[in-house]
Amino acid sequence: MTSIAQKLSDIIGGVFEAQGLPAELGLVRVSDRPDLAQFQCNGAMAAAKQAKKNPREIAQIIVEALSSNDIFSKIEIAGPGFINLNVTDTFLEGYLESSENFGVDATDEQRKVILDYGGPNIAKAMHAGHLRPAIIGDALRRIMAFKGFEVLGDIHLGDWGTHMGMLIGDYIREGEEGLVLNANAQDPETVQKLMDDFSVRYPKASIAAKADEALMTEARAITVKLQDKEAPYYPIWEKIREVSIEGMKQTYGQLGVHFDLWKGEADVHDYIAPMVDDLKAKELAYMSNGACVVDVVTEEDNKEIPPLIIYKSDGAVLYGTTDMATIVERMKLYEPSRIIYIVDQRQSLHFEQVFRAVKKAGITNDNTELTFAGFGTMNGTDGKPFKTRDGGVLRLEDLIAMAKEKADKRLSEVNLADDIKEDEYNDIALKVAIAAIKFADLQNQRQSNYIFDLDRLTSFEGKTGPYLLYQTVRIKSLLRKAKDQGINFEEKEITIQEQDRALALLLGEFSDALNLSIQHYAPHHLCEYIYKLAQAFSSFYANCHILSEEDTAIQASRLKLCQKTALQLETALGLLGIFVPERM
Repeated sequence: MTSIAQKLSDIIGGVFEAQGLPAELGLVRVSDRPDLAQFQCNGAMAAAKQAKKNPREIAQIIVEALSSNDIFSKIEIAGPGFINLNVTDTFLEGYLESSENFGVDATDEQRKVILDYGGPNIAKAMHAGHLRPAIIGDALRRIMAFKGFEVLGDIHLGDWGTHMGMLIGDYIREGEEGLVLNANAQDPETVQKLMDDFSVRYPKASIAAKADEALMTEARAITVKLQDKEAPYYPIWEKIREVSIEGMKQTYGQLGVHFDLWKGEADVHDYIAPMVDDLKAKELAYMSNGACVVDVVTEEDNKEIPPLIIYKSDGAVLYGTTDMATIVERMKLYEPSRIIYIVDQRQSLHFEQVFRAVKKAGITNDNTELTFAGFGTMNGTDGKPFKTRDGGVLRLEDLIAMAKEKADKRLSEVNLADDIKEDEYNDIALKVAIAAIKFADLQNQRQSNYIFDLDRLTSFEGKTGPYLLYQTVRIKSLLRKAKDQGINFEEKEITIQEQDRALALLLGEFSDALNLSIQHYAPHHLCEYIYKLAQAFSSFYANCHILSEEDTAIQASRLKLCQKTALQLETALGLLGIFVPERM
């Protein structure tokens, strides 16, 4: 089963095909003017050019062919050749009763999909800038898995560079390497203590190394020894990495963000030398001003695309090198059909260079999709990238705490039930906070910058995550009341009334929104849908008798619509990584 619009597209596409025209001209979409029609097909406009006929003439042929189909209650031609369509309530009732998995058909794509999102550095505090890739990537992972893709989410850690040489050197010079080596990475208090130490020590070591060439030379030498896995550098690095990952898991856990793979630059170090040897053997890599580079320019370019540097003149590797080697590893271990990067859109040139280089080298083939899904910035109310009040970088855990504090305030304003115990209250407050944070981000087009305003985003009114939680909890409460009153509605049939129709029709659009989110790697399509659904339910609830309806058949039908709405809302919110409490 597909969406209603797709089902109609298949029917009308067959009619176009019977006229010797492409089936895709039968594409049906939800009408822009619901006051005129429920659905519309504009294919006659394009078909007219191919058939060398007037668009209304083509439309008339299509309408006549559809006139015998009893699923339509209205078929008419509007304007120069638009086809307006309404479906019968009987068809709509049958669709809602028989639709499985909300009309979402499983993909037939068999190979794995890798989503690259996250990208934090070990030994550094995670900050607000890590929020967008995490929640966009995790939402896409959930959405694609729901469609049936085998998806692997990879955090791709920054864990293997000179910054590690600086930090390890500082521990050794201070004689404090035991703080790291003796740390218990399974103890949350120890992890937090060491993470706090990293956040102070690394900036200090970095500033010192940049000011003192001798310290920088030492850091580079330690980095080389680390990458050769020499003691004591490698064991110290292993523990730093282990503790950092545990710290990250705590923060990501609060956000409800999941990764299948906790890999980083260090995991692909041994792939680099063979990869570069292969590039040289294919005469793709060459020396330029002491550096080893790969040309990635093409004849079609209308702007300058610089070569990708593989080795710097001092022999150091760059992000492009490790990103290429990461693709080598992914192709070897997983043979993915797609690799999608959820990264700040300002990195587009870098990934264009990397993608061209791996394709040129034959590391991937024409059947492997490499996609850069860039995102815009999260800004404060001043329109500038989000900062603390004193202008510093805001730690991600502090952002979550701020949202939790605002959620506490909002919940107290709505007089949350007095019988709720502290643990349940804290769980509700966290869910409200995470809903505010995530929906604030995901409702925007991925490439757009947006304003993060906690006062507005934690409101239970308007286009916010808490509003959607509230509406979902409201419906679930209504259904509990119905069951408490002994109303048996689950075995009854849906019978659409005039006031029910708008909500019933909208319930048939779930899969369209989900498919658009996958097609464009943009969760805002699903966000837009569930907000419309919540609004439609609010109108339905205001305009219809439900528990007070005296006609038991109509009452049962409306309760089933409520049940389907709640299930769609809760499922869709879950795909965004937003989880609904039982009560609020």
